[in-house]
Amino acid sequence: MSILKDFLLQMTLMVLPIFIYFTIITERVKSDRNKTILMTVLWGISILLCMSFPLNFGENRLDIRIIPLVFGALYGGFWPGILLSGLVIVYRLNFGISAGFYNTVLVLLLTMPVIFFFQRLFIRSSKDKRVMIAVGLSSYYCLVGLTFLGVIRGFSLDTLKVQIIHLLFVVCVTWFFTMLNETIREIQQLRLELQNAEKLRVISELTSVFAHEIRNPMQVTRGFLQLLDDPEFPETKKQYIKISIEELDRANDIINDFLSLGKPAINNNGKINAAHQLERVINILENYALNNNVRIKTDMTDECWIFANSQKLNQSLINILKNAVEAMPHGGTVWITCSKTADGQIKISVKDEGIGMTKKQIDSLGSPFYSLKEKGTGLGMMVSFQIIHSFHGKIMVNSERSKGTEFIILLPAI
Repeated sequence: MSILKDFLLQMTLMVLPIFIYFTIITERVKSDRNKTILMTVLWGISILLCMSFPLNFGENRLDIRIIPLVFGALYGGFWPGILLSGLVIVYRLNFGISAGFYNTVLVLLLTMPVIFFFQRLFIRSSKDKRVMIAVGLSSYYCLVGLTFLGVIRGFSLDTLKVQIIHLLFVVCVTWFFTMLNETIREIQQLRLELQNAEKLRVISELTSVFAHEIRNPMQVTRGFLQLLDDPEFPETKKQYIKISIEELDRANDIINDFLSLGKPAINNNGKINAAHQLERVINILENYALNNNVRIKTDMTDECWIFANSQKLNQSLINILKNAVEAMPHGGTVWITCSKTADGQIKISVKDEGIGMTKKQIDSLGSPFYSLKEKGTGLGMMVSFQIIHSFHGKIMVNSERSKGTEFIILLPAI
């Protein structure tokens, strides 16, 4: 029972880096290089903890340092693997030069080249094959260690039993954590794909709107350019040219907004003005609202600076504003405000006078495949909630049946 308790403690120490990585690092750190550095540090901490609280059996010190070592080398690559191997040797040296120290060095010399050999195959492989590679390399490490330890200190039945238990435990824990790690990575990838799919769906619905938005300024420009050839209006030519250029610039801005919405979002966040982004979103959806007999009224200040990704924020705002327009089948008004609150937050409000929602419907918002629209999937609102939460903000919804709905977005101000 004491052996099992010590091994369970070792497994608990393994949970820490995975938990910290997927709950903190993935949302805040976007650079792959920085992620690799931080993961190497976390796996190093896990190795130190495992080696600091080993299972002591006679002269043997058993731990599961091999699992964070293998994970660091397989997911991180050559240099993280070298650094973690060096950390194992240096920390083991702290316990003195003995047969165990020589065993550690010899095992690393024989196993790390094999791990590096399979690293590229591991990165290219599917989930199931990755699990097999990780389990196989962990087992190989333990078997090499068991062999060298037997040669150095001799074999005994009790020692062999503990070593076999250690091997089985390492295999099970490696399988479990590799499956856990790969499953979480798949979920994150699916979430990114879902955001992109929802973005493309919105773009496809707005394509006809953009066609009208672009055609209107082009027609105005064409008309004014035709008038430039009329000799009866020579004194107004400069004015016509100015208006024509302004209309062409407006058409160009609309096209740029459309293209930026369709491009994959760059993960890097930056300092942006939420009021300016709202104006861009309103520019995109203004004609769509007019086609639905909906007017958009705004009241925004210029001090709405936040730290976020402009493309993702626009995607979220488009979903919310588009829902507000569609919530008024007989037309109406949407009020949009953006201001800085007294407690240092940026408050964005989108309020309509549509059909409204019940409390049960409000509580279900953001759930996948829950939608109040006949052909809706609910994925758009779910993506919008996820985007705002990724900026460390929150969404509150106030609504009353037949009176309208108000979406309030609170984001940390810079």
